[in-house]
Amino acid sequence: MPNALFKGAILSVAIAAGVVSGCSDDDNSTGGVDGDLNSNPGFITIDSARPVGEAIGALQLALDNNEAITSLPLIDHQANAANIDEELRPTSVQLFGNPALGTPLMQVNQMAGLDLPQKILAWEDADGATHLAYNSADYLQQRHAIAGNEAALTSLENIGNALNALASNASGNTAEEASGDTEEGSTSAFPGEGIITVVSTRDMDTTYSALVTSIESADALILVAELDHAANAQTVEMDLNPTRLVIFGNPNAGTPLMQAEQTIGIDLPQKMLVFEDADGVVTIAYNDPAYLAERHGISGQDVRLTAISAALAGLANNAAGIVPAE
Repeated sequence: MPNALFKGAILSVAIAAGVVSGCSDDDNSTGGVDGDLNSNPGFITIDSARPVGEAIGALQLALDNNEAITSLPLIDHQANAANIDEELRPTSVQLFGNPALGTPLMQVNQMAGLDLPQKILAWEDADGATHLAYNSADYLQQRHAIAGNEAALTSLENIGNALNALASNASGNTAEEASGDTEEGSTSAFPGEGIITVVSTRDMDTTYSALVTSIESADALILVAELDHAANAQTVEMDLNPTRLVIFGNPNAGTPLMQAEQTIGIDLPQKMLVFEDADGVVTIAYNDPAYLAERHGISGQDVRLTAISAALAGLANNAAGIVPAE
């Protein structure tokens, strides 16, 4: 993905997800899955012989050396938490992509653009051990109903192999150790699981512009990046209907979720996908915060999750031109 296609304020200081500032702390009890790293659906973890910083450095070096891949600046959730005077163990996520592999998935189902580009999470747990994790290819296939298309299925296989190789290399383990430490959680997922969609009353450009404007004008939000999946597809001579992704967040809302369970950092910052299908229907799609909390074993955060959900719905409905009922 050429850097020119990563538009917007791509920040060196990472942004945790969420859209509401100053949520109350009356729901701070936690669930968490630190004791069962592979309970997350479709979540593959690898124990790392390197601390977070070194593992991420090795990952970035490998990405830089691959001409087919372009990466976004590192999302350092710990630094982001420190900016709001909160503590968080080392937790970083690196986003990167290769449109030659991602585009075939979106040609089958544009909604797959919500989980693209790819990402690898690195974090230090309460015992001081470091882990790397990524979403499995099987999970992406099931969540986005990728089937019956040879090119897409081949891309999924290549994506899975590439993610495993990158994470294993970054871990600093030998090939045998990395293979032995790699485990996958349940890949059970159904098409569209955890994805909220809003059909727009407006055209693609108007919907997308309204969404970006709302994010930029909200004091509590920071626009992290914009990705034009269709433009990226053209760079590898592939066609894709209009499909664009906005990444944004607010650490005041995202940090408490990561304090409850660090693995949710792979799904933060928040993302919204805007796409136009072959029939000209424009849809906004985003991850349901309650689903993300359940996926990562977080409990006791209902007040915060409800506030985040309401704010995300407000952004989507406003961009779609939907007037809330009085």
